[in-house]
Amino acid sequence: MPRVRALKLIAAASAVVVLVSGCTAAPTPSPTTASQQEPSATFTFGTPAPPMGLDPALSSDLETYRVTRQVLEGLVTVDSTTGKPAASLATDWKVADDGTRYDFTLRQGVLFQDGTPFNASAVCTNFQRWYKFSPTLRKDGASTFGNVFRAYSDEPAKSVYRGCTVTDPSHVRIDLSEPYTGFLQALTMPSLAISSPQALAKEHADTLNQSRNGTSLSAYALHPVGTGPFSFDSWTGNTVTLTSNPTYWGDRGQIKTARFVTISHPEVRREALAKGEIDAYDNITVDTMEALVKKGEQVVQRDPFSIMYLGMNQSVAPLDDIKVRQAIEYAVDKNALIRRFYLDGTGVATQFVPPRLAGFNNKAPALGYDPNKAKALLKDAGYNGKPIPFYYPVNVTRSYLPAPEKVYAEIARELTAVGLVIKPVPVPWTDGYAREVTSAGNHGLHLFGWNGSYADPDNFLTPLFGSSRAEFGFSDPELFKDITQARTLPDGDQRSQLYTTINNRIASDLPALPIAYPISALAMSDRVLSYPASPVLNEVFSKVKLKG
Repeated sequence: MPRVRALKLIAAASAVVVLVSGCTAAPTPSPTTASQQEPSATFTFGTPAPPMGLDPALSSDLETYRVTRQVLEGLVTVDSTTGKPAASLATDWKVADDGTRYDFTLRQGVLFQDGTPFNASAVCTNFQRWYKFSPTLRKDGASTFGNVFRAYSDEPAKSVYRGCTVTDPSHVRIDLSEPYTGFLQALTMPSLAISSPQALAKEHADTLNQSRNGTSLSAYALHPVGTGPFSFDSWTGNTVTLTSNPTYWGDRGQIKTARFVTISHPEVRREALAKGEIDAYDNITVDTMEALVKKGEQVVQRDPFSIMYLGMNQSVAPLDDIKVRQAIEYAVDKNALIRRFYLDGTGVATQFVPPRLAGFNNKAPALGYDPNKAKALLKDAGYNGKPIPFYYPVNVTRSYLPAPEKVYAEIARELTAVGLVIKPVPVPWTDGYAREVTSAGNHGLHLFGWNGSYADPDNFLTPLFGSSRAEFGFSDPELFKDITQARTLPDGDQRSQLYTTINNRIASDLPALPIAYPISALAMSDRVLSYPASPVLNEVFSKVKLKG
């Protein structure tokens, strides 16, 4: 298959850098909204899938975050140049010497979109809400609070979170039970953005009595309220509509109306751009890149900051046998998959920490591609031809998996060639694919990925391998202990060395096979002068620049 590059390639934000620790952040001046020109433009963005909900505290998919980043803001955000935490709803912060206390100075004069004031009490209401999520709510939703803080209020001794204290209306303190090196970076996650307490109460945010696309939601998840540059307007069918927030404390930009339209097929997205029906779309595939180039369309490319992997559930035989898992690694030709189905610049993955992050192991062990060794291992394991269910998503493209059906077909062909019997299990993304493969069940193999939210190895390792997970069906207390320890160590040689050990252990246990560090890219019409592309997908539309 011929490889192509866009003729109009716009570099994304500079490569993600390792975030260095610091005590304070310089305040960011608030623009004077009265002097701004009133936004008037409409911007329509084509998404590959609908959001799973619009409460980011209980939905962890990218399309939820894409929308809610416009509506909700966190205490800190990501500096687009340095990758470091930058002021947002907090203008300044100080860290105690022992790393367990953070004092934040809050931005004054900020209003939620429902007209209620943002203040320290609102911050603590949100933290306490996340901390007190019930086991049922955590199961039905997709809370990431537990990944960051390890546990909730029903297991207080295990939780890193100790409490939130209102010092005065513009000052708040967060206490931790132990140092957590990535804490400030974690606060940039959209799942830890601050919602209006009034809206949370009014819309019964913790009662999942609504449904959308097969997902249980609260009324709040259908109408989020934050402090961001856009207010929620409607979610009708495949379209989410936002409008410029007239009381926003910062630069409102040019866009008055932002529309997110779900177009699942990449070729249909490309055609919609060509017809002027949308202004931009995400997840360009290899198949559509050549047509974009011929049309002279703009392509915005992000630096790689995600991992695509083949999950192997050890609770499903014969995947409980390390020899079978090793045979699968030998059978998969990562280079061929990347060459055929991923954009130029995608790298072969040997571990679950992406390059450029502290803890990336340049010498991570990998078995490589060798079908003969795969056959020998299966024979040695006594594999008897038992079919292995292989789950894969359909009717979707993801930044880490732009052509899921084709990637599945190629991997299944390679596995069959070495003697494995594969049972295909296609699952539409909107029918709960993510929930299916991360819950207990008979999924043997599955295709999935993880997109980094902030520049710390813990953001990749704790969610995937920091505790027992039904997705992989394995338990390694020593590994869990090492991951827990690594997140408490300051940046430096000791932390990097421990992450090297962790990566080696994961490579040996093979709960999943890392395949690619994907390059993702967006297509833009000529109407777009610039787009705030971000490796961590922190792409707020008030920063989009349009002609006219």
